[in-house]
Amino acid sequence: MGFRDVSQSNSSLKKHRSRSIFSPFFCCFRNYNDYHADPPPSNNKTLSLPPPPEENGSPPKPPAKPLLPEVSKADYGKNCVVIDLDETLVHSSFKPISNADFIVPVEIDGTVHQVYVLKRPHVDEFLQKMGDLFECVLFTASLAKYADPVADLLDQWGVFRARLFRESCVFHRGNYVKDLSRLGREISKVIIVDNSPASYIFHPENAVPVQSWFDDLTDTELLDLIPQFEGLAKEEDVYSLLQSVRNR
Repeated sequence: MGFRDVSQSNSSLKKHRSRSIFSPFFCCFRNYNDYHADPPPSNNKTLSLPPPPEENGSPPKPPAKPLLPEVSKADYGKNCVVIDLDETLVHSSFKPISNADFIVPVEIDGTVHQVYVLKRPHVDEFLQKMGDLFECVLFTASLAKYADPVADLLDQWGVFRARLFRESCVFHRGNYVKDLSRLGREISKVIIVDNSPASYIFHPENAVPVQSWFDDLTDTELLDLIPQFEGLAKEEDVYSLLQSVRNR
């Protein structure tokens, strides 16, 4: 991940960064080489879990056991917000970042590598507000051995009532999809916040799309979303208001 050629134009760099996150270690797509991600300085073995069986037809039926535990008493009656990690709340790289907010050691093939993590501007305020208003769930297509320690450092307030990782995704037409029908929550009361449309392809009407974030310290998207979510928290059925949020 990160930059490979400092002589590239800004647009080329942005395109490269966008592809970099799509490595098997961090995120949603299966083929490491197809997305030209910079690997960590290791023996270049694959870092991904074996992909689950390909789902090429209709979305699969929900499992007998929901992905989430029963709603706690504190969250009873609240809508559920499912929040992505990479490029939505943070940006991570194997290459050193001078202003990294976190440096997370991750063991890969017997070698410990440092992952440098930048927090998106206003993420702390956003998460605290989400924790007040909703039952919040972290759902990432990244591997748990990377995402779990990042979430530990990011979520100082216990906002995330549950954390779901790659093994909870459905592998569908080459993408790791977050199937909201498997959560065990009433779907009309579920909202997903994600930078990748492929992640919510089964339930686009439940999505609040966000722009992918890498290192723009002037970004205000999370801050700008807070008033919209204050309205969504009061909705019995989120669909009509989500439509207006997507059209903003």
